[in-house]
Amino acid sequence: MASQGIAYDSAQGRWVIAAAVLGSGVAFLDGTVVNAALPAIGKDLDAGLASLEWVLTAYLLTLGSLLVLGGSLGDLYGRRRVFVAGLFAFSAASLGCAVATTSAILIAARCVQGVAAAALVPGSLAMIASSFRVEDRGRAIGAWSGLAGISTAIGPFLGGWLIDSVSWRFAFVINLPISAVAIAIALRHVPETRADEEGVHIDGRGAVLLSLALGGIVYALIEGPAGHGGAVVIAAAIVGVASLIAFVIAETRVEHPMVPLDLFRSRQFSGANAVTFAVYAALSIGMFLLVVHLQNDLGYSALESGASLLPLTVMMLLFSARAGALAQRIGPRLPMTVGPVIAGVGVALLGEVKPGATYLTGVLPGVLVLSVGLTLTVAPLTAAVLAAVDDQHTGIGSAINNAVSRIAGLLAIAVIPALVGLDSNFAGGYRSGLRIAGVLAAVGGVLGYLTIRDSVPVANATVLATGMPCHEHRAA
Repeated sequence: MASQGIAYDSAQGRWVIAAAVLGSGVAFLDGTVVNAALPAIGKDLDAGLASLEWVLTAYLLTLGSLLVLGGSLGDLYGRRRVFVAGLFAFSAASLGCAVATTSAILIAARCVQGVAAAALVPGSLAMIASSFRVEDRGRAIGAWSGLAGISTAIGPFLGGWLIDSVSWRFAFVINLPISAVAIAIALRHVPETRADEEGVHIDGRGAVLLSLALGGIVYALIEGPAGHGGAVVIAAAIVGVASLIAFVIAETRVEHPMVPLDLFRSRQFSGANAVTFAVYAALSIGMFLLVVHLQNDLGYSALESGASLLPLTVMMLLFSARAGALAQRIGPRLPMTVGPVIAGVGVALLGEVKPGATYLTGVLPGVLVLSVGLTLTVAPLTAAVLAAVDDQHTGIGSAINNAVSRIAGLLAIAVIPALVGLDSNFAGGYRSGLRIAGVLAAVGGVLGYLTIRDSVPVANATVLATGMPCHEHRAA
C-alpha cells in the first residue's frame, strides 16, 4: 500500500520538483554565472584580483555560514514560506548587484544575496523530503540533484552569452524572472510543511559566531597576501579563530545547537561531508581560474569561455539520474571513490591548457573527464549524506552538507590564489592552482573509499530503497 504524500509521477509532483529546482538553481546558478563576468566586472569597476575574489567569496561567506540557520527557520515557520521569502530577497539583492557602481557596493549586495540564498537552498530539498511519498523520494532526489547540478554547470555559458550580448549586469538581472516563476509555482502547487515546533530551536548565537569565524578568517586570507592593512588583517584573523573556537564550544553546551556535533559521530556523515569539502573546493577554484584564464590568456570571449563547459551540462543532464539509480543498486561507496578521482584528473588536465591551445585538443579532454567524474559523484553524495542521518535530522543534515560545499569553495578561492602566487604570475599560478585542485578532488575519492558504507542498519532500511531517510509527510 502506498504511503501518504505526493506521487513522483503526478502533476503536482512535477510542479514541486520544478519549484525546488528553479529556487535552488537560481542560487547555484548565481554561484557560477559570476565567474564568466569577473573579467568584465574588473574592467568596468576597476577591481583588482582581491576585489574579484571578494565578489565570489562575499556570497559564499554569508551563504555558507547561514545555511543551517536557514534550514531551521524553514522547519519552524514553514519550508515553503521561508523558501518564497528567500526568493523575494534574492531578487532584490540581484537587482542591487545589477546597478552597482563600485566594487564595494557589488560586494555588499553579494553578501545580501548569500543571506537570501541561505533561506531558499535548504528549503528546496526539504520541500521534496517532506512532500513526496517514501517510495518516491529516491527518484525525486535524483531528479533534483541532476537538474540542480545542471544549473551550476550552465551558469558560465549563460553568463557569457549575457555579458557578450548586453552587459555583465544582466548576469544578475536573469535571476529576477527565474525567481518569479519559482515563487508562482511554489505558492500554487507546493504544500506547506514544517517540523514539530518543540523539536526546532533557532541558535542565533551559533549563527553569529560561525559568521564571525568565517568572515575573519577569509578576510585575513584574502587581504593578507594582498598586503592591505597589516594590523586589521591580524585582528581579523584573531577574531576569526577565536570565534571558531567559541562556536565549537557553544555548540557542545547549548540544548538545541545550530550544528548538532553528535551527527559527526557517524562515520558516514563525517566522511560524506569530507568528500563534499574536497570535491567542491576543487571544483570552485578550478572554475574560477579556468574562466579567467580562458578570457585573459587565451583570448576567449565571455560566451566562448562559458560554452567551453557545455559538455559538462550535457553529461549531467543525460546521466545524473542514472548515476543515482546505480548508487541505489550497488551502494554509494564505489561511485564516491571513483567519481572524485576521475574529476581530479579532469581538473589537473585543465591546468595544462596553455595559450595557443585549441579547444578540441587543449580544453575539451579535461572538461569531458571532469564531466564523467562529477556525474558519478553528485547524486550518490547527496544520498549518502541523507542516508547517514535519522528522520528528525534530514533537514539539518542536508543544510550542513550544503554549508560544507559553500565553505569549501569559499576557503579554496581565498587560500589557493595566495598559495600559488597568482597575483604576481597568473600563468604559473594557474597551472599550480589547478594541480592542487586536482589533488584535492582525488583526496575526496580516497576519503569516500575509507568512510562510505554500502549498507546501513536495518532500522534505516528505507534509505536503501529510496536514497533518502523515511520522513513523515506533514500537511500545513
